[in-house]
Amino acid sequence: MQPMIIDIIAALPDIVRGPLNQSILKRAVSANLAEIRVHDLRQFSTDPHRQIDDYPFGGGAGMILKPEPIFACIESLQNEAEKTGPPIDEIIFLTPDGDLLNQPMANELSLKKRLVLLAGHYKGVDQRVRDQLITREISIGDYVLSGGELPALVLVDAVVRLLPGVLGDACSALTDSFQDALLDAPTYTRPASFRDLEVPSVLRSGDHHAISTWREAERLKKTSQRRPNLLEDHGPVSGGSETDSKTES
Repeated sequence: MQPMIIDIIAALPDIVRGPLNQSILKRAVSANLAEIRVHDLRQFSTDPHRQIDDYPFGGGAGMILKPEPIFACIESLQNEAEKTGPPIDEIIFLTPDGDLLNQPMANELSLKKRLVLLAGHYKGVDQRVRDQLITREISIGDYVLSGGELPALVLVDAVVRLLPGVLGDACSALTDSFQDALLDAPTYTRPASFRDLEVPSVLRSGDHHAISTWREAERLKKTSQRRPNLLEDHGPVSGGSETDSKTES
């Protein structure tokens, strides 16, 4: 099976490289399930000093990423994809004013064969890049970071962990929060009793139907308390299961 290819274009590539060599992302690359490549934007600058930013036209604070190195980098990736495949499915710009990243979006992107991620930096990128090259703009939240490198890593992690074979338990990703628009239920492990705090008895009962019922009730209760907006497609929330009173000692 051909690995998913993800190209990350960054002004500060060292921010990106470290996390790619850890945990799930490292496992995915080592197993040839994903190929994640980091491109230093400065390598595509024709400026003698490798400058990739400049002052904005019209004045104002901050510096703007220049169009020339970005066009050169993305066009080189497009030319490579035309020769060797697979074709590029999406060219994504990480920006606070993009569409908010959510689980359905991560699920959708995990089905793609090749993604290019542009991590902005400084004040932003020349609008001509967004108009001519970018196919999708994604935000990880309504706040501003110093650059798009960390959002790019968030997106990569959210997508790559969904690839078949990446997680040790194939069902793990399917039971994550937000997969069906609900938050996850509380989870416990050994010991069953810790500092007089007890694991709910239903989880130790061996009754899988009762456990499933308890978890669903807890998921609904937590979602109604913390993210009631997610419940629009799930109808009214029940009062919980008969075992709710046993969750605290």
